[in-house]
Amino acid sequence: MKVKKIIAPTMPEAMIKVRKELGADAVILNSKVTHKGGFLGFFKKKNIEVIAALDADPRISNQKELAEKKEIETNNPFLKENDTKNEMVIKEVKELRKWIEKNASVKEMSFPPNYQAVYDLLVDQEVNDQLAKDLVKSVMEPNDAVDLTYNQIKKQLFNKLEEKLKFLPFSGIQYEKRFVHLVGPTGVGKTTTIAKIAANSMLKDGKKVALITTDTYRIAAIEQLKTYSKILDIPLEIAYTIEDYKRAREKFQAYDLVLVDTAGRNFRDPKYVKELGKVVDLNHDLDTYLVLSLTTKSVDLEEIHKQFEQIPIKQLIFTKKDETTTFGSMLNLSLLRSEGIAYITDGQDVPDDIKDISATTICEMLVGDISNE
Repeated sequence: MKVKKIIAPTMPEAMIKVRKELGADAVILNSKVTHKGGFLGFFKKKNIEVIAALDADPRISNQKELAEKKEIETNNPFLKENDTKNEMVIKEVKELRKWIEKNASVKEMSFPPNYQAVYDLLVDQEVNDQLAKDLVKSVMEPNDAVDLTYNQIKKQLFNKLEEKLKFLPFSGIQYEKRFVHLVGPTGVGKTTTIAKIAANSMLKDGKKVALITTDTYRIAAIEQLKTYSKILDIPLEIAYTIEDYKRAREKFQAYDLVLVDTAGRNFRDPKYVKELGKVVDLNHDLDTYLVLSLTTKSVDLEEIHKQFEQIPIKQLIFTKKDETTTFGSMLNLSLLRSEGIAYITDGQDVPDDIKDISATTICEMLVGDISNE
């Protein structure tokens, strides 16, 4: 048996290398995430390490082949005795068993090799483990009697995932409410995102736009928004108190869209939310969008989402797509919390680096473009 270790930046690239070096009959025995390079332990680059194998001499005696086939079928009742396609499955199971017996360090596989490769692709994208397993099972179970290739499994996964996501709203600001609040932790890019939305609303939709900031904790945020307001030639009001905010709302009643930049800590303070509730009806007078960074760990995004649960969230906005190659956290929060996504941003340029998003776009980010596969 010929065994080879393949290292590539992503699972799809690893699979291409496997097919190129070992051929279409290669079996994936193991895959894991590795980190290499860097300086003094920092800035390490993530890679995918795949262990693949190919039987260099498949010629064995009929007696030995039948004996091993019988043993495997006895231990694997899911194999149907008269199915001619079992030969490939038997070969994969046999070689996998031999490899595991010789290499105790190889991790246990949750699925057959091709399904395992797709599962590993999702896990490498930091998709929630149980969600990843459920997605792979949703493809595997109806195809129990069919020997699908890696690309076929990936295409079916793409379609299953797209079906699940299509039940969620994916749309930018529709101007149903005049006042739009952007909330979220400090450092995720709320202020820049507000400038991008304001510019798009003016240039593409011809709307009359104004700005309010309640983020008076950070002088830099105020100065940044002042700069944007001058460049875009739109008014800005700074609200240090709830009374200031109320006066600003009254001043901008004639505008089509009023974007409100908020401090990261405000909406996590029950007293602030209670005071704001006296000024406006949070459910009917405004829309609130939660801004999150794709560079934040999935478990941390869950915690941040909980901190803002006391207010009604219209949709999510994800920033910093250009600073990461893993997007599973976006899927986790969207599907597990049933939250739609309004925009995704991928740079600092205003207004260019903000995009509408769709179920198809998310699938492509996670699984890759399957149109040519």
